[in-house]
Amino acid sequence: MKPIVAVVGRPNVGKSTLFNRLVGQPLAIVEDSPGTTRDRLYADSEWNGRAFTLVDTGGLVFEQMGEVESKVREQAQIAIAEADVIVFMVDTSTGLTAADWEAADLLRRTDKPLILAANKADNEERRQAALEFYELGLGEPIPISSLHGTGTGDLLDAITASFAPEVAEEEDEAMRVAIVGRPNVGKSSLLNALLGEERAIVSEIPGTTRDAIDTRLEWGGEPIVLIDTAGIRRRGRIEPGVEKYSVLRAMRAIQRADVAVLVLDGVDGPTAQDAHIAGYILEEMKSVIVAVNKWDLVPKDSHTMPAYTQAVRAALRFMDYVPVLFISAKTGQRVGQVLDTALRVREERLVRLSTAELNDMLRQAVARQAPPTKAGKSLKFYYVTQPSVDPPTFVFFVNDKELVHFSYVRYLENQIRERYPFTGTPLRLLFRGREPRRKKG
Repeated sequence: MKPIVAVVGRPNVGKSTLFNRLVGQPLAIVEDSPGTTRDRLYADSEWNGRAFTLVDTGGLVFEQMGEVESKVREQAQIAIAEADVIVFMVDTSTGLTAADWEAADLLRRTDKPLILAANKADNEERRQAALEFYELGLGEPIPISSLHGTGTGDLLDAITASFAPEVAEEEDEAMRVAIVGRPNVGKSSLLNALLGEERAIVSEIPGTTRDAIDTRLEWGGEPIVLIDTAGIRRRGRIEPGVEKYSVLRAMRAIQRADVAVLVLDGVDGPTAQDAHIAGYILEEMKSVIVAVNKWDLVPKDSHTMPAYTQAVRAALRFMDYVPVLFISAKTGQRVGQVLDTALRVREERLVRLSTAELNDMLRQAVARQAPPTKAGKSLKFYYVTQPSVDPPTFVFFVNDKELVHFSYVRYLENQIRERYPFTGTPLRLLFRGREPRRKKG
């Protein structure tokens, strides 16, 4: 499990600039005005051999809060609650403020590892000014410049040193199935229907399931662990009170799963947020099934199911290999197909194709559609092999991997799926070029 590191502090202290530097790409919007980052933003990073999820948050405001400021603070507090380590950022250019004191009091009550980052320490005078923040009683401030990168290595050392020791997961042959989706689509109802008993809370109030709940069962003689998760909501739409959705916890559930069941609301139809969640699953390279729930409430004729399937395919156009099931957790209609399909999908996830079969496929694919050229250079394939499964990974050896176009990658993936469908499972295609020959002498 990747630890979660939340970067928090009052507005305009440089949290988003630090976030972009630590994840290595400009994911967060950076402007020199307070309140630019209103929602949580998260991405994976790595340091000292430890991978972790970094969370950027909006500024903590403690007075004169309007509706927007209140929701920003709510978002930040959710990130704090989910974090394993908290980086509290302060600003050496302005010095210690009343807002810093209030934020420190809030963070001190979390009883979590706290790292104090004194930002904008761009010169020796500012680095000396960082010592003022000792007064907060949160330990030694680490002077950094998120803009120029100075001190960020020391900060990352402190972050990774705060992580709990990695514990090797015990081998468990049980298939792990995460039930994920937007709030109120019927995830807990599906869990209960699969279990045949009220093991999880079922409610019409969105967000009833706040935590990931693991439940073991046997299905057709196979051990399975079901992971019910908090509803995933679009960033910026998290409301106070009962609708505190734990996106990060749901993402952790996806990370732990072999197969994710993406539950859609049959009455609402596929939405942009459903595609957004599917993107999380794809980023983690997990197998997936789409379960369209509440099918009993959808007016139907002989064309409804094919038309709905087409709409789902269009909404999830980057995952056309995914099986689509139409179920009703309330009536039990086709609910049994969910785990039957999950078992079949996991089985296909572990399939390994022979090198001979793959190279036969490659020869035919290249003969059928020649690789594109770039600046007069032609892409040449030498051979392909599948070194691993879970997920199925294919390595193509070529003359120059820079000549590989994404459209031809998609073409090759389709050719592999013609040989074996790998239903519900993403494929990882890697390309390796020839090492340049060294000149003699």
